[in-house]
Amino acid sequence: MKTKSEKNEIQKNSNWLNRNTIGMSLTSFFSDACHEMATAILPGFLSTIGAPPSALGLIEGTADAISSFVKLGVGWISDKFGHRKFLATLGYFLTGFSKSLFAIALSWHLIFFGRVVGWLGRGIRGPIRDAMLTDSVSEENRGKAFGFHRAGDTLGAIVGPIIGIFLLSYWQPFASIDQSKPFRYVFLVTLIPGLLSVLTFALMITEKRKDINHSLKFWLTLKGLPHSFRKYLVGIGVFGAGDFAPTFFILAATTLLTPEYGVIKAAQLAGTMYIVRNIVYALASFPIGALSDKIKRVYLLAGGYFIAVITMQGFILAFAFSYTNLIYLFSLFVLSGIYISAEDTLESTITADLVSPEIRGIGMGVLGTVNGLGDFISSILIGFLWTTISPAIGFATAGLLMLVGTFVILLHK
Repeated sequence: MKTKSEKNEIQKNSNWLNRNTIGMSLTSFFSDACHEMATAILPGFLSTIGAPPSALGLIEGTADAISSFVKLGVGWISDKFGHRKFLATLGYFLTGFSKSLFAIALSWHLIFFGRVVGWLGRGIRGPIRDAMLTDSVSEENRGKAFGFHRAGDTLGAIVGPIIGIFLLSYWQPFASIDQSKPFRYVFLVTLIPGLLSVLTFALMITEKRKDINHSLKFWLTLKGLPHSFRKYLVGIGVFGAGDFAPTFFILAATTLLTPEYGVIKAAQLAGTMYIVRNIVYALASFPIGALSDKIKRVYLLAGGYFIAVITMQGFILAFAFSYTNLIYLFSLFVLSGIYISAEDTLESTITADLVSPEIRGIGMGVLGTVNGLGDFISSILIGFLWTTISPAIGFATAGLLMLVGTFVILLHK
């Protein structure tokens, strides 16, 4: 016989479209608008200040690595002390502020610092937010909630680049004085959605605090993670070693199109392709999440991974034959939107299925750490291969690692 409070809790969680789900989705909308506004134009800006592709790999890879280790520690802290909201709000503040630093960068080193600060914030907020979202809905509606949140996040990733590209075009006359000026003005504008994300999370999200869990020891908790979860992480890690930062897609399109269109126009076209990618990402996230509530999630995830392999093959051909047909390049960005929607929606949802509620924060943190290390390896590796050999070899290496990860995920039980 359930108590009245237990019944109320069940009833609250059965309504998956609740205040927390909406609040976190809106927060992510603003945060991703801030982040993606900068990301869409960053490769073009790096070109104007003379930074090589290897610098982009170092920037993205190091930032991801730092973020990954932070995720692990913060996830455990949130489980142990039972208070998650303050840390998540702090994370959103660091992310929202960091992009504006790019506006005063004279070389790639300040961009490196700003990216690290932003990813530090992302590492703090990510696993905590996912754990809070999981606690806010019932198990049978988990896929819908994560899909809805991911769609809200990605809507921001659509709006941000649209604003960024529009402003880049609006301020293009300043490029006659200094090609970097239009980019710098856009980076300053990112402060607006960045700070709105902080206010939204602080004001809308409610948290039921838990008592301090004195018995929760860091290393013992890691060792005690379910065997099935650890096997699952192997596939995530192998795939992640080829899953480089999406800025390389933008850099690829910018590089291919610059000889024909010039750097500013090429950056605008590449940014537009990225917007299309994010539109597909947003549209696909909720259906994928909802479908995963009905069929086995790991099969959907493996399907998404295989689409990533096909995307890599497409870029290999583009560089091998210097193929700059816009429809073809747009199609590759569409494919990348499909696979990232499956990846981001389902990896966290499967983690929530495999890890018990009392250690869900550290479970999300471990997932983030594995993903972050994969991003570090892939971004450094692809940036190095791109610079020293060719972009096609970089994409081929990524595709091979992704293919192996797909098979490992399919063999996961």
